[in-house]
Amino acid sequence: MKVAKFGGSSVASAAQFRKVADIVSSDIERRIVVVSAPGKRYKDDVKVTDLLIRLAEQVMAGEPYGQTVEAIVKRYADIVNELGLEAGHFLGELNDDLQSKISAYRHEPPRLLDAMKASGEDHNARLMALYLQDRGLEASYVSPLEAGIIVTDEPGNAQVLPESYDKLNQLRDRRGVLVIPGFFGYSLSGHIVTFPRGGSDITGSIVAAGVQADVYENFTDVDSIYCVNPSIVADARKLKEITYREMRELSYSGFSVFHDEALEPVYRAGIPVCVKNTNNPAAPGTWIVAKRNHIDEPVAGIASDTGFCSINISKYLMNREIGFGRRVLQILEDEGISYEHTPSGIDNMSIILRADQLAEGKEERILARIREELAVDEVTVEHGLALIMVVGEGMEKTIGMAAKATTALAKANINLEMINQGSSEVSMMFGVKEEVVNEAVRALYHAYFQELTVTQPS
Repeated sequence: MKVAKFGGSSVASAAQFRKVADIVSSDIERRIVVVSAPGKRYKDDVKVTDLLIRLAEQVMAGEPYGQTVEAIVKRYADIVNELGLEAGHFLGELNDDLQSKISAYRHEPPRLLDAMKASGEDHNARLMALYLQDRGLEASYVSPLEAGIIVTDEPGNAQVLPESYDKLNQLRDRRGVLVIPGFFGYSLSGHIVTFPRGGSDITGSIVAAGVQADVYENFTDVDSIYCVNPSIVADARKLKEITYREMRELSYSGFSVFHDEALEPVYRAGIPVCVKNTNNPAAPGTWIVAKRNHIDEPVAGIASDTGFCSINISKYLMNREIGFGRRVLQILEDEGISYEHTPSGIDNMSIILRADQLAEGKEERILARIREELAVDEVTVEHGLALIMVVGEGMEKTIGMAAKATTALAKANINLEMINQGSSEVSMMFGVKEEVVNEAVRALYHAYFQELTVTQPS
């Protein structure tokens, strides 16, 4: 059994619907299909999910929203008409459902936003099931509630509950192709609750783990995962395979293929993932697996992200002061701030975090508290930082990996603001100024993927 998830670009139009139907009908093992909401059809198009968010915002602001409803219905109507489907009832039900949800949650903004966002996937799954039936397949729509996707009641941040997996396993006994909407589940109290960013990937992973699929296929708009962002490095190398741990590290650090939470269910279930291209399904894609051969390629990929800052603290004999780090982090916790890395020395400590968390006076309050409560010698904030992660499970047993990076950056005349390596040695983090991050990524790519592999220890 295969679970196949199709992203927004894969279901954005009637032409894409036909490609999905061809893919599903070409392999009888593709028994469960998970779909996103229609994405962009062209560069300046608007995703259906963005239209639905706009609709929710207009309702919450008390603004007219009729035109937005019409735009949403038209997106589906275009697909219906171009496919030649007799589905007038579907479009009527779509309009009625939107109006019903608006009436039900008008005065509960978080619930309204979740209900609106989820409807994009929900109606697209219904439409996909109708089209597969029209193509002669035995297919049926299965709602997340019917499937058994039960989640925590945190609007916009759903987490699947363990009892979901037993219920999902019963889907194995259903006949035909089952089409399930991604992105949301139901709380125990019966509310629609959406997953975080990349939520349809999370649904696909949960369903694959629940039905104990042999393979989880994730269809997108690229032939494979690249070892670096191809918009930064032209002709970037395609990956044949990558491990779960490597993919998670890269996703967390800026890779857009997967949300970093999406792999957790299939990772724990030991189900291999194959990332494939809806527009070129014959391409082998990239396999995400538990283990791979690291001998020839110790580095799996390079990811980068911007928008970071560093709180830099100095105090003589800091290392002798018991509880110093805990008290610093307590100040951040009091302000509701999470951090990414904490590189430190005997007399200094840096805390790397997302800069947007320091808005609304938080930066001033944090610095004042650190000065007053910890009696530090100096505390400053450095803005405009970018983080680059070099990821690979083979780095631990390969000599000279850090030296290779620092040498490459030095040759490119790029100043390193910081460097940090986790104890697992799966990744190395480099901090540089945002204005040179792409140049730094290209230098590291050249060092790790275009030069000869460094000598292995005997």
